[in-house]
Amino acid sequence: WKPVLLLLSPPAFSTTCARCAKDRRLRQKRAISERQLTRYFVDQRKVRVVGGQGGGGGHSFYSEPRKVFGGPDGGNGGDGGHVILKADQQMKSLSSVFPFYQGFHGERGGSKNCYGANGAHMYVKVPVGTLVKEDGKVVADLTQHGEEYVAAYGGAGGKGNRFFLSNENRAPKFFTPGEPGQERVLQLELKTTAHAGLVGFPNAGKSSLLRAISRAKPAVAAYPFTTLNPHVGIVHYQDYEQVAVADIPGLIKGAHQNRGLGIAFLKHIERCRFLLYVVDLSVPQPWIQLQDLKYELEAYEKGLSERPCAVIGNKIDLAQSRINLPLLREQVAERVIALSALTGDNLEELLVHLRELYDTYVKTEQSRGQSPVKW
Repeated sequence: WKPVLLLLSPPAFSTTCARCAKDRRLRQKRAISERQLTRYFVDQRKVRVVGGQGGGGGHSFYSEPRKVFGGPDGGNGGDGGHVILKADQQMKSLSSVFPFYQGFHGERGGSKNCYGANGAHMYVKVPVGTLVKEDGKVVADLTQHGEEYVAAYGGAGGKGNRFFLSNENRAPKFFTPGEPGQERVLQLELKTTAHAGLVGFPNAGKSSLLRAISRAKPAVAAYPFTTLNPHVGIVHYQDYEQVAVADIPGLIKGAHQNRGLGIAFLKHIERCRFLLYVVDLSVPQPWIQLQDLKYELEAYEKGLSERPCAVIGNKIDLAQSRINLPLLREQVAERVIALSALTGDNLEELLVHLRELYDTYVKTEQSRGQSPVKW
């Protein structure tokens, strides 16, 4: 017998396995838990900003053959760059904002009357709806995409010795250094900007409702305070209009006194153009929830509870909810939309009414000569 040498080829599924592993990593990256969102979502940030320092003035004298005493030719230094806050619609949190920013410095002036280059501006992207405060006072409110605010101005460039040439002093030797940039400590505060805000007590079904009408995936569980940060979902219509709906974390009695992080939750309702009160129909006397919610909103900011709204009676799939529904409509003057976020019953009525509220908001803003918020 003769020995036979077997040559084994490498496996042909290496490329497929790499692609599957990449898809698996992407799926793991997209699935962010509520605990991770709590860590990533930041709605307050303290930032120290310093403008770039101006470049110093040049100090030189022109000299060439047969012209030894050509006079001063030191150019001026360049100005320092600014630190600019710019609202970007793609940004959803202040987590990417660093605690310190400094503008670029200007270059020093050169010989032959060459001016130094100005320092480049430092742009800091912040979410739309960012409030800028200094010593407790509001100095800027970035509510539109692309809106900018100069947080710190750069220092002016120094003067070269050419600047000080005069008939009395034909050979000036002095020049000035660049000025330091402006230094400030600012407090950034994010208030979620959305068309509609889902307002309700814990476990009323706000997160489940947002999952049912949009592609947002907030955490849903059978315990209170499942949602700790606001989530924004986009409702798409056939005419390509998009309505942003924000899931505000659950409020409790005394929220305007900062009970249960009430102030941190209530401030996100200020930017909403109209409100959707989510009431649990299965509890006894559900209209009491609506009264308590309006009281907390009015105590936090006068007129907040008077915005255009609708009352959503959730959990209509339960037997007790069907009994409480006619009682709620007798006690409430607003329109009541009974639905079930779990089973999807009567979601069409909510979507139609949501579009009516949005169209009314757009017409009101256009009549005032203002541009409505678009997503």
